[in-house]
Amino acid sequence: MKLSSKAENILNKIDSQTKLGDLRTMAKDIKRDHELAIELWSTGKFLPRQLAILIMDSKRLSQALIDELDQGMQTHPFVERNQLIDWLMANQLHKDKKTIALIESWENSPSALQRRVFWYHQGRLRWMGQTPPADTGELLARIEANIGKEAPEVQWAMNLTAGWIGVYEKQYRSRCVAIGENTGLFKGEKVSKGCTPNYLPEFIAIESNKRNT
Repeated sequence: MKLSSKAENILNKIDSQTKLGDLRTMAKDIKRDHELAIELWSTGKFLPRQLAILIMDSKRLSQALIDELDQGMQTHPFVERNQLIDWLMANQLHKDKKTIALIESWENSPSALQRRVFWYHQGRLRWMGQTPPADTGELLARIEANIGKEAPEVQWAMNLTAGWIGVYEKQYRSRCVAIGENTGLFKGEKVSKGCTPNYLPEFIAIESNKRNT
């Protein structure tokens, strides 16, 4: 894709020293510009793609376009592609009822990134402190059955969901702790000071104590 002068000017402002806060400031100045977002995405570069996500029009995010974005993310290293899909979820997919409905259809998507979003969304529904959805028992059973064979990027999101279920719904707490003990996922993981470990027995104990739940 031949880039417009507007896109070229923006790209000239982005370098290895650019921070997320800088991208947010740029996005605030640009406002919503879906065509420009597609241009920036076409560069294949990580930071321009993060900016592109911020200025997209959520109402134009069809399943077909999301699939195209997903394919583009596959060209990035593991950490970057997870950051891109999570950024897309936080800044666009959760902004519109239509795309939330798409998220809720992705549990068995052939795309690991879209399955990650499905499970990340389920965890978010719980940590937002709202009344837990009524399907928790069924959801937890599917985590127990499938987490061990999922892709790593999906395991993280399933683990997160189990963690918040264990924090907020006491009747399922022992099952959630057992998932961590049985899978061993994230056991012994080093985390930054002030961060909660992802290992479920530790995560649930720490976050429950914070909330007196």
